[in-house]
Amino acid sequence: MSLYLSFTTLFFLLSSGYAFPLQHRHHPHFATHNYRDALTKSILFFEGQRSGKLPSNQRMSWRRDSGLSDGSALHVDLVGGYYDAGDNVKFGFPMAFTTTMLSWSVIEFGGLMKGELMNAREAIRWGTDYLLKATAHPNTIYVQVGDAKKDHACWERPEDMDTPRSVFKVDVNAPGSEVAAETAAALAAASLVFRRSDPTYSNILIRRAIRVFQFADKHRGSYSNALKPFVCPFYCSYSGYQDELLWGAAWLHKATKNPMYLNYIQVNGQILGAAEYDNTFGWDNKHVGARILLSKEFLVQKVHTLHDYKGHSDNFVCSLIPGSSSAQYTPGGLLFKMSDSNMQYVTSTSFLLLTYAKYLTKSHTVVHCGGTIVTPKRLRNLAKKQVDYLLGDNPLKMSYMVGYGPRYPRRIHHRGSSLPSIGVHPGKIQCSAGFNVMNSQSPNPNILVGAVVGGPDQHDRFPDERSDYEQSEPATYVNAPLVGTLAYLAHSFGQL
Repeated sequence: MSLYLSFTTLFFLLSSGYAFPLQHRHHPHFATHNYRDALTKSILFFEGQRSGKLPSNQRMSWRRDSGLSDGSALHVDLVGGYYDAGDNVKFGFPMAFTTTMLSWSVIEFGGLMKGELMNAREAIRWGTDYLLKATAHPNTIYVQVGDAKKDHACWERPEDMDTPRSVFKVDVNAPGSEVAAETAAALAAASLVFRRSDPTYSNILIRRAIRVFQFADKHRGSYSNALKPFVCPFYCSYSGYQDELLWGAAWLHKATKNPMYLNYIQVNGQILGAAEYDNTFGWDNKHVGARILLSKEFLVQKVHTLHDYKGHSDNFVCSLIPGSSSAQYTPGGLLFKMSDSNMQYVTSTSFLLLTYAKYLTKSHTVVHCGGTIVTPKRLRNLAKKQVDYLLGDNPLKMSYMVGYGPRYPRRIHHRGSSLPSIGVHPGKIQCSAGFNVMNSQSPNPNILVGAVVGGPDQHDRFPDERSDYEQSEPATYVNAPLVGTLAYLAHSFGQL
């Protein structure tokens, strides 16, 4: 049906008082963006971040095998997993969070993903297969492969890596409750993803999650203390480990339905900071995510002892409403939390808004911000506006997702993308030789399709310079929550 016909028909029907059947769609059906295309690309990105032996169905074909001896320094198999961003280190803390958020994306919105559901599951499994290896020994988690300082002194492809593949672990003597509890959360969340499609794998994941959480809770301590020279300042835990213990318990409660975890949350929630006013959700601080997750138990499952989490979640929502004292937006309308990789907070916040809107809708509830009533529809519109900005509705008319739309970042801070691929240049590119490329103005030869970069500054400016890692570097934890958000938007506009 042509657009002209549909509008004239619509006018006729409206003017004749025709009553429309209410559909369960929350947006009009003409989208300014192809959310389905963006969804496909947001998942494809993870193939560009793979470490290890690549499968025969690898679609990001300029990448090849890498890190095939990872773990050998400590006689363990740590081959696989993801490089977190534009370097060649495997950091377990953000990798686990990425896996949790990919899983949550599928748990909430996987039913809408159609053909992309299989690809999303593959992305999760690439993470969980590695996390199972990293937690194979009781009371021990291998949390990092690669010496970050030495890695950052080189600009080389993962396939050429010759920097030390040092292995770092937490254990009873050097605990790391935040990385352990986040790993438990990832395994528990993923167990829900595979519950129907692969029950055997799901059972392996949940059993491991239970064991890893016990270790996190029993041997309390921050991995930033135990491994400070190696994990800081890269993925130092600034928020402490209390938020991860609450978050991990929330996921184990959801995955096991064991009353032990609900009891744990009720007894420890306040001590673990459930009511704190920290409204930044990302790889370091999980408090807001735990609040939203637990609010569902109260709103939908009617677990009245978790009543407070609705209030805590409402406080988070009220902190975001434009005009509230704590919300900062760029002149172009982008939520702005901090200059270093701000887009990670945009994607994580948008996901939480859509998820909370879903819970509020199911329970016929709204949010009260002082005298203002905030409806689920308003939360969805706020999330959509953020995603639309990311995809190109911004002052620069630039998509911050590589490969989406006509204009996107061409010089991202990413070694594999910026250097010629093995297929084009089979010879080894030495450690420092790559810096000629890093410092050049030439566009990256390999398109890391779907990668979302750190994004513009607070004045909507984006220089597109490779050396500017704060704005130009992509990361797995930027994309992970976006997967669920794009699935929802693609479905609500009839694109899926």
